[in-house]
Formats: sequence, C-alpha cells, structure tokens
Amino acid sequence: MAHKRKKIAVIGAGFVGSTAAHWAAQKELGDVVLLDINEGAAKGKALDLFEASPVELFDARVIGTSDYKDIADSDVVIVTAGLPRKPGMSRDDLLATNAKIVKACCEGIKTYAPNSVVIIVSNPLDAMCTVAKQVLGFPRERVIGMAGVLDSARFRSFVAEACNVSVKDVFGFTLGGHGDTMVPMPRHCSVGGVPLTEMLPKEKIDALVNRAVNGGAEIVKLLQTGSAYYAPSASAVQMAEAILKDQNRILPCAVELSGEYGMKGLFIGVLCKLNGKGVDSVVELKLNDTERAGLEKSAGAVRELVDALAKLQY
Repeated sequence: MAHKRKKIAVIGAGFVGSTAAHWAAQKELGDVVLLDINEGAAKGKALDLFEASPVELFDARVIGTSDYKDIADSDVVIVTAGLPRKPGMSRDDLLATNAKIVKACCEGIKTYAPNSVVIIVSNPLDAMCTVAKQVLGFPRERVIGMAGVLDSARFRSFVAEACNVSVKDVFGFTLGGHGDTMVPMPRHCSVGGVPLTEMLPKEKIDALVNRAVNGGAEIVKLLQTGSAYYAPSASAVQMAEAILKDQNRILPCAVELSGEYGMKGLFIGVLCKLNGKGVDSVVELKLNDTERAGLEKSAGAVRELVDALAKLQY
C-alpha cells in the first residue's frame, strides 16, 4: 500500500494564506494546496514557492487551484479567506461579507475534506469560527480559531526586546480575543524561568501589554495599505504543526467552550492541548478577579458579534 503523505490545504492566497503555505512547505509538514477563487494567483504563488524548494531544500509538493476537489483528504485546512474592513464599511457589512466567504469555504471543506482539522484565521475571528462550526457540523475539537498564538507571540517578542534576552527564553500567553478583548496574563509569563514580575516593573509590563493589545493596529498604521501577515501565518502553521505531528502542545486557541470557565457555546481564546485530534482538551486556569473580568468582557464581545451575525442573511 502506498504511503500517504500529510496534506495541508490553505484557503485564500492573499498575504496571510500564501505566507502560511510558505511556512508549511519550508517546515516539510506535508504537501500543500493553496486554493483561491483567483486561480491564477493561487497557481502562480504555488509554482513560485515550489521553485524555491531546490534552493531551500524542502521536500513538499505545492500546487495552486480554485477547485475544492484538490483539497480532498487534507489533514489540516487553514482558512484565511475574507476581506479586510474598508473605509465606510460597518461591522455588520464586514460580518455579512466574510460570513458568506467563510460559509462557502466550509461547504467545500465539508464535501472534500470531511475528516480534516480546520483552523480559522479570517476575521472577525470568533464570529467566523461560529459560522464555520455551524456549516461544517464538525465536533469542537476539529474547528479552532487562531488568535491567542499571535497575541502571545507579540507579547513575548516585546518582553524579549525589553529584557534584552532571546525570544527562546520568554514564555507567556494571552487569553480571550484579539485586540481590546485580549486578556493578558503577565503573572504566568517568565523569562528563563524567572517570573516577569521580578524582571520588570509593573509600569513597564503594563506598557508591553498595551503594545501587544494594539499590535495589529501598530502594523496597519505603519504599512498604511495592508495588515500583518508574517506572524499571523506563522501562528496558524504552528497550530497545524502541533496537530500534524501529534505534539500535545499547550497553545492558546479560540475553541467553543462547553462549560469551561462557566461558559458554553461561545468561541473564546483559552489554553488548549493540541494533538492529532485537534483540540484534545482545554486547560482551565484559576483566574484572579482581574483576569476573570477580562475573560467575561471578551465573552461579552463575542456574544455581541454572534447576536449580530444571527440577524444577518448570509
């Protein structure tokens, strides 16, 4: 019997999607399929990436397509498709537009990759995870949102810079959603095993937390005509790697809660164990009053999005 290679599908060949394909191929996580409604863009970027393989010496087949048949039997599917919010566009407009896009993506996934683990990157994240879960009908362990890995990476990079240490020696994570609804967890952050609170004064930590909260906006302001894509795509691929290699990694992900933290039926960013099943389990922490209030605020923001989504036709 022929050996089955691992297969990763990336839906959306924009900056985030094409860069995710790049990371996945370079890490040799498996063969990569880059899918986009713009077939030329998907095929051109995939071919360009494949032609880099003899230089960077990675063994991965990379193809581009607009046909969902080509994602058949994918082990992991990363969904990056969606539009950014444009001037004059309301939140509901963005919700409705991207809900239609994510719904179409998930219909294709359900048909051709029904056993895959799906990682959602499209925004607004928690609402798009809800759409995906409804359309796919997959169990919660196989529909996961990427937010916490990115926010945590930003926080850790800022801590490393402030402490003048290697990023490899900084451990930390965030809970909750992106941006304003992010729940920083500095008391669980350490530098070389030393608590962050012993390395930096509170006002400096608060400033780093605030910068992490506004990390995406900082990049948008600098770029002027786009948003971040290196760190978001790397974060999604780190999750995919944990699943494909059955690593049992503990990573912050958006997952549908089923009673954890007293919440049910909402996609909230929490610590999860990721392995070959997808989300193996949620690691539930004992929160202090500030952290609990932050997580409840985040849940409230998700409820608002989900309620708005329920009123829309998509």
